[in-house]
Amino acid sequence: MIKLTDLTKVYGAQTAVDHLSLEIPAGQIVGLLGPNGAGKSTTLKMITGMLRPTSGTVQVAGYDATTHLMEVKRSLGFVPESGALYESLTGLEYLRMVAALYGIEAEQADVRIQEFIQFFDITWQALGEKILAAYSKGMRRKIVIIAALLHNPPVLLFDEPLDGLDVNAAMGFKTLIQTLAKQGRTIVYSSHILDVVEKVCHRVVIIHQGRLVLDGAPAEVSAQHGGQSLEAVFSKLTGGDVLREKAENFARTFTPGGTEQP
Repeated sequence: MIKLTDLTKVYGAQTAVDHLSLEIPAGQIVGLLGPNGAGKSTTLKMITGMLRPTSGTVQVAGYDATTHLMEVKRSLGFVPESGALYESLTGLEYLRMVAALYGIEAEQADVRIQEFIQFFDITWQALGEKILAAYSKGMRRKIVIIAALLHNPPVLLFDEPLDGLDVNAAMGFKTLIQTLAKQGRTIVYSSHILDVVEKVCHRVVIIHQGRLVLDGAPAEVSAQHGGQSLEAVFSKLTGGDVLREKAENFARTFTPGGTEQP
């Protein structure tokens, strides 16, 4: 359902994504991991067609993102990390607009919206009366997720989807994506919350400095690294051990009272 071949994105002298090749079949949840600046969000934006690759190709549901971009966009649901919304609209106006863009009839759109807001514990009154600027961070996140799922796409891309969600909403969301995968959806889940990735994802992909450094099932990854946790493996592959040592050394330069030692 997703095929990346030698995917590369260069900004001036900086290579954000470096010849990344990856195939993801239907029904699989893949955790896309990497430190800040590794190229995760750039990769997701190239898959959606928001960014054009410097070289290499992207295929989604059999369509090339360069030559058949509209077909790719119809096949995708995307929850970006920023979660940008039209803040002057109410939640209902925004979701109806998204439904119209995907060609969903108004009556059918309202039925789908009603189903989603019941799942996310949002009232129809709140959806229709409050503009998005007045929503809490968690409520705004729920609206972005609903918008991505509204047209029932076969491929879903999530960039830090749990950001702002409360515990119950996060638990419900994790169950939702696991069920969608069982129904055949392809899901790419990018997050820094490694314990969630370890529990939810069938497969883990780690990129560092734009390059693929690990690809495998969480249990296999742990076994290959002496039973270490995903967090420990991630830290070792992406330089986290060095950063942890720097943090420990820096902390030792302060006394318990906060005054620097001579």
